[in-house]
Amino acid sequence: MAPPSDPPRPRRSGASLLPVLLPIALLIVVAVSVGSWLQFTERQAIDTVHTVGSDAADRVDVEATVQHVDAAARELLLRVRVTPLGTLGEQVGSAPVGDLSLQTSVATLGDLEFKAHERIAIRDVQVAMTDGSVSDYPFDTYETGIGFRALLDGKQVPVRMLFSNNDTLFSVSVTPGPSQQEAVAALKLSRSGSLVVFAVFMMVVMWALAAAVLIGTWYLTTRGEGLVWPALAWMAATLFALAAFRNTAPGTPPIGSVLDWFAFLWAETVIALCLIAVVLTGVRTALRSDDPHRI
Repeated sequence: MAPPSDPPRPRRSGASLLPVLLPIALLIVVAVSVGSWLQFTERQAIDTVHTVGSDAADRVDVEATVQHVDAAARELLLRVRVTPLGTLGEQVGSAPVGDLSLQTSVATLGDLEFKAHERIAIRDVQVAMTDGSVSDYPFDTYETGIGFRALLDGKQVPVRMLFSNNDTLFSVSVTPGPSQQEAVAALKLSRSGSLVVFAVFMMVVMWALAAAVLIGTWYLTTRGEGLVWPALAWMAATLFALAAFRNTAPGTPPIGSVLDWFAFLWAETVIALCLIAVVLTGVRTALRSDDPHRI
């Protein structure tokens, strides 16, 4: 008589998966909500236009927009659009009624000159930054100042500056300076919130990979597994993949930044030493197993 077969195992019901799926769904909702709030905050910061200077009817409007910040060179590219208003301009503000000279701050490289009755073209100027170092990436901050003083046929006229930022890798805080006819502002530039979050995430991932390789090394060296080629391939791939991963950091930070000294260089060192230790231990184990005189 055949022995009775084991009864089939009951299938896991959908109710038993609920305690697992519910926290995961809640975590996803929280992550998406926080991400949406951060994205909306940064979008508002980029869309914000800071107004500095005179509100007189007859004035020169200067739209100054940050196009790119070069932290390594400590300068930013400022796109300037000049519009004379009221009695100072003609052709709907596209040309000045006289020779217009726009004197800039000390940090700005060069003044702007516009001929009378000629169409005003958009100009790009470079502005030097002070304080801060790119080696502090992603926590580096910089300061600079921009200002405009307008002369029409040698006579000073009121100026209003409309400042905005188009570089998504940096956030800019603006402090208006005391002025009547001039437009002056102090700027403080720091990395954007999304960049800082991503850079910190990269450092966490680097240490996590190094810890994973270290745990794998401990297992292989204590168990006497010999040369486990799949494990060696994984460690070597992690060693080189980590360097490629580091080069994806936004803003192309130079070697020697906080990102390197806090995570990358140490993670690479740990993985390289682990790889060497596994090879040496594996070779020694393999030689012992092949020794015919070993008791």
